Amino acid sequence: MKLRTTLAGTVFVVLSAASCAPGAGSEAPAASTGPVKTGVPKDNVTLRLVSTPESGAAVKTIIEAFEAIHPNVRIDYQDTNYDDYNKSLNLSLSSPQSPDIALLNSVGTTVKDNLVRDLSPYAKAYGWDKTYASTQLNQWRVAADGSTLGEGKLYAAPAGFSLVGVYYNKAKAARLGISEPPATMQQFEAALAKAEKAGETPLQLGNAEGHASFPIQLAGQSADGAEAAAKWTFGQKGATFDTAGNRAAVTKVGEWAKKGYLPKSANGTDLQTATDKFTKGEGLFFVDGNWDAAKIGSKLGKDAGFFTFPGEHATAIGTSVAYAVSTRSEHPDAAAAFLDFLHSPEASAAQFKAGFMPADIKAAKPEKGTVMTDIVAAWAKVNAENGLVGFNNNATATMNDKLTAGTQELLAGKTDTPGFVKAVQDEWAATHG
Repeated sequence: MKLRTTLAGTVFVVLSAASCAPGAGSEAPAASTGPVKTGVPKDNVTLRLVSTPESGAAVKTIIEAFEAIHPNVRIDYQDTNYDDYNKSLNLSLSSPQSPDIALLNSVGTTVKDNLVRDLSPYAKAYGWDKTYASTQLNQWRVAADGSTLGEGKLYAAPAGFSLVGVYYNKAKAARLGISEPPATMQQFEAALAKAEKAGETPLQLGNAEGHASFPIQLAGQSADGAEAAAKWTFGQKGATFDTAGNRAAVTKVGEWAKKGYLPKSANGTDLQTATDKFTKGEGLFFVDGNWDAAKIGSKLGKDAGFFTFPGEHATAIGTSVAYAVSTRSEHPDAAAAFLDFLHSPEASAAQFKAGFMPADIKAAKPEKGTVMTDIVAAWAKVNAENGLVGFNNNATATMNDKLTAGTQELLAGKTDTPGFVKAVQDEWAATHG
């Protein structure tokens, strides 16, 4: 399972040239810079929305709810499998038959080629800065240089969100005398030591695809804070991976491997195999995302728990499903009205049912006694502290490969903290300077 397709086929934000650029003579028109209107027009309007089957599962329900409120607006839905969608999106947006609304998985060439509208005027008109935490919107901002994320104009509106934190086996924790999830790194490591001494697997992990980068990132940003961590993930000038938090995080994970806190087979185990092992009782803790909540919850039942990674700051790794408006759309106001509807109670409930965290936390109504109760609580905590950070693996188009190789060497004892940190920062600097 590749990190960029972890959540039911959802790709995490990355500056990528994977989509085909529009051909000669197909340059998209410049978007109007005039005033925008909120709400839908009175005339009959037909919009076309394109997505992938996984990300679009909730959107079909949302479209029905929107059309019920606005009967003069029809939204035709079309989905394409994940790989084909990403390869063809730019060509589709540059064609005379461009969709009005499109799932946006990467912002690089799509924004540079002026294929999607700047939504900043709509964000201001609708008050999206008050609806969403800044870390949720910033993932879809692109600076004027076209390569720096997290600042500048807004090109997509969020729908549902992913969240990476720590699952734990409550029954095992109770047997080890651990009554509450650890809140500090010291408490977390004490729990790992207890589990190892008792013959348990302290921290389940599959690192065949580089998922050891998850605990490294979480430990680093929980120490450094989300704002500082996000600057590096977004490729902002002056940012560096060489921070006190990241150095300590890399050192910790390397030490955990040496102390036997991690499975010896981690480098040969993928994420889903590790998930299966955790659901079978192999592991006190497991760092993973909400996309596996249903599997873990169904197997462990009331023994499945979840918490934000322990540390000074309440942070999590995550990003959103997000939709953009084509510059070729003849009905941008109606399209933007639909994007605004993505945070409505109806839309939020649909996203939560599909396994995503909703922007409106009130719509997240998990069944009592399930792991989703803990996940929703963690989501609320992270948002309250503006602590959501995008995936380090997507800081550059090839960072995932670098982190996979680096973490495998780290667990095998073939690199140390200075070597790991330098390799990661050099990879980042090759793209961002």
